[in-house]
Amino acid sequence: MKAIVLKEFGGVENLIEADIPVPEISANEVLIKTSAIGINPVDIKTRKGKGLALVLKDFNPIILGWDISGTIVRTGEKAVLFREGDEVFGMVNFPGHGKAYAGYVSAPETHLSLKPSNITHGEAAAASLAALTAWQVLHYAGIKQGDRILIHSAAGGVGNYAVQISEFLGLYVAGTSSGKNRDFVLNLGASQHVDYEKERFEEVLHDFDFVLDTIGGEYIDRSLKVLKPGGTIICIPSGASDHLEEKAANAGMKGLRFLVKSNGTDLKEVADLLEKGMIRSFVSKVFPFDEIRAAHLQIETGRTKGKIVVKTN
Repeated sequence: MKAIVLKEFGGVENLIEADIPVPEISANEVLIKTSAIGINPVDIKTRKGKGLALVLKDFNPIILGWDISGTIVRTGEKAVLFREGDEVFGMVNFPGHGKAYAGYVSAPETHLSLKPSNITHGEAAAASLAALTAWQVLHYAGIKQGDRILIHSAAGGVGNYAVQISEFLGLYVAGTSSGKNRDFVLNLGASQHVDYEKERFEEVLHDFDFVLDTIGGEYIDRSLKVLKPGGTIICIPSGASDHLEEKAANAGMKGLRFLVKSNGTDLKEVADLLEKGMIRSFVSKVFPFDEIRAAHLQIETGRTKGKIVVKTN
């Protein structure tokens, strides 16, 4: 089968197309013929030797990627959740070796959900890691209806789903992005937008219960200023800081780190929202499989609106 392997950690030139065997499946796995894969910032960080590089460094070959959507072509002898011919999507083996950059992917059936019939494979692959992260982190944080949440990078991958899910859950949502994405963020369901290029969010926002930060650095210190006493800042890995908990505690707040994990039950909740139109996937560009390097370079700009998807067939 056709796959993209990582020759060594480093630049995009190390992503090499190769012909490798179709993967075997274990008793509780299924084999999926992929139609689309989602590209995420963790893909780029891992390719460069950060992210999940330590987890993957001893594999040969290393195949990046975790987000897939496609059709089941084989089921393991103990797999009971799906049948051959089912269209499914999911975030596979995260945090581990997902091997998504390939024509066929083996996956534990418990990491998958049926793809809603009203969305494309590209829209499903786009939602896997990003929407699942937003869903899990909001529940992990203990949010409740009526809470106020500030979401940074609200037009980005995790951010745009977090805005939509927060609005669905009955939160008051503020989001930061560049001015050109103001209408996009407000149309997602945000009640308030801050253009980070023209305003300092901590000067215009106050009394928030939660901040979801995907940026880190000085954003952590600045975000603490918008929280109510006892409020919570949640950082996903790209925005994490070694001193997050200490900084938050010193300010009378709570600092939480969060790493998404593959979970078919949570993914089914996301699938239900997609099927009912309560949330949507916004795919800004679709790349062909042989242009996966260009997809990586687009994510590296840090200015991707919504999601980037690669078609595998």
